[in-house]
Amino acid sequence: MTDFTVAIPTYNGAERLPLVLDKLRSQIKIEGLSWEVIVIDNNSQDNTQKVVREYQKNWPEQIPLRYSFEEQQGAGFARNKAVMVANSPLIGFLDDDNIPAQDWVASAYEFAQKYPKAGAYASQIHGDFAGELPPNFDRIKPFFAITERGNEPLLYKPAMKVIPPSAGLVVRREAWLENVPEHCILTGRKTGSMLTAEDTETISYIQQGEWEIWYNPAMEVIHKIPKHRLEKDYLISFFQGIGLSRYVTRMLGVKRWLKPLALFAYTVNDTRKIIRHLLKYNLKLRTDVVAACELELYINSLISPFYLWKNGYFAEVAQNQNSAVESQVVSVKLLKY
Repeated sequence: MTDFTVAIPTYNGAERLPLVLDKLRSQIKIEGLSWEVIVIDNNSQDNTQKVVREYQKNWPEQIPLRYSFEEQQGAGFARNKAVMVANSPLIGFLDDDNIPAQDWVASAYEFAQKYPKAGAYASQIHGDFAGELPPNFDRIKPFFAITERGNEPLLYKPAMKVIPPSAGLVVRREAWLENVPEHCILTGRKTGSMLTAEDTETISYIQQGEWEIWYNPAMEVIHKIPKHRLEKDYLISFFQGIGLSRYVTRMLGVKRWLKPLALFAYTVNDTRKIIRHLLKYNLKLRTDVVAACELELYINSLISPFYLWKNGYFAEVAQNQNSAVESQVVSVKLLKY
């Protein structure tokens, strides 16, 4: 039995992967630990596969380095593929721009032994920004998967309404398979769509399954953020995607009969935030990048349910779920015969 799996979902990560793989190859405190690394190629169009094949030639034999291809675009599909192909009960996700500390694997495995009810637990993530940060960047910093919540383990209680990012996240395979639907509404950013928060959706399902969600500061990760992700055009598009995803994440755990009331409350609150923001910043929105991002978040949070409905996200998931049920029925009938 393999004790631990490191899964690296990547799209066109040929240039970024080497630094991550080099760090994994030089992990310490792993004596006696059986672990593997899987690169999930999410339909890359560059030399991602070639890079992995080259590393496999000189990779330590005791730590399998595997390559797996996922054709469906979106980080959600890539992570689900990782869970399906992993050979261990623990899966640690690292994005191709996440540089783990030298003891990340050891710290991740150790935490699972101390906290057996932890269905998922997050790393302490520090930002390494290549470009100049806009003024007041701290107001939007958490949206970049920067998680610095102190040096003591922290339990994310459901009442907190806070879910950690998937970067540097470890999940129990059992918790994922028991609670995360095969077809989720949010699947991650892809060409033509900046919808995000697929990690919030999946982790919330695990939490609703009465598994604990934790922050483990001993697992440290550096999140390398390139210059173009700090440019205004990218930031505006990025926050549009976060806002448009909000209806799904807000309604997770809300009972069906309460959803209309919750939608009304969120609509009133979002409208209030938009009006207050416009009055506060007014013409400054042209030059204040952070304020402009916040406005995009509020506006797109308001229109999120209508956007998702209009573009068929709910219908697509319902169709996939019905197809899955039909397949199960056919399988049962075939078994009877």
